[in-house]
Amino acid sequence: MNSFITESTITCPSCGHSKQEEMPTDACQFFYECVQCKEVLKPKEGDCCVYCSYGSVACPPVQDNINCC
Repeated sequence: MNSFITESTITCPSCGHSKQEEMPTDACQFFYECVQCKEVLKPKEGDCCVYCSYGSVACPPVQDNINCC
C-alpha cells in the first residue's frame, strides 16, 4: 500500500487566496472554485488537475507516477 500526501494548499492565481483542501486519492479534480473571488480554476496545459497546476502538492496518482486521468 502506498502512502500519499492527501492535503494540498491550492492558491488562486487571480486573487492569491490560499486554502488547504483534501485531494481525492483515486481521481483528478478538473475544476475548483476559489472561495474568495469565485474564479473557476482549470488545469494548466499539460497538467492533469487543478492540484498539479495550483496546489502545493501534486495529486496522489502523480505522486505514485501513474498516468493520471
